[in-house]
Amino acid sequence: MASTGNHREGITDALALLRAEHDQVRQLFARCAGLRGLEDAEETMAELVDELCDALVTHTMLEEELFYPALRAASGDEELFDDAELEHAGARELISQLEVMYPGDEHFDATLAVLAEEIAHHIALEETEIFELARAAGVDLVELGHRLALRRAQLDDDLAAPPIGIDGVEPHEGRRTPPRAPD
Repeated sequence: MASTGNHREGITDALALLRAEHDQVRQLFARCAGLRGLEDAEETMAELVDELCDALVTHTMLEEELFYPALRAASGDEELFDDAELEHAGARELISQLEVMYPGDEHFDATLAVLAEEIAHHIALEETEIFELARAAGVDLVELGHRLALRRAQLDDDLAAPPIGIDGVEPHEGRRTPPRAPD
């Protein structure tokens, strides 16, 4: 039986889970925007952007591994999900650029701004068209939410695991390199 409510036996449905993740991403972008132009905020900005990139990568993995395939099968709408996956690919490209940049780098702010715009557009698409399709397609959203939550826990555990050293090379303390010295 399909569920269109938010809960059954205390389990959050897929749409509520994904909407909560969207809200988290919106808040992270807002916090980043609040730091723009502040002196001595580069380290905080770098940490926020790392958190944002991790959240986006995990979120897109959940959608591509579980959410989109379930809706694709139930709805038969290939084009909508092909477009959504293309938007994910564009976001991953921007994320990969941000992961090697540091606040203050030449294109950091512009790259972050473009990512924010693309994600805002993508979230709007999901929360209107895709979520409505999910409700109409008859997918068991509570079961799908349970599967998403389990996979999220696995991914969170993987990210929390210590990095594996490579042949005597010490892992860098952070993901970013320190700011470059001026030329």
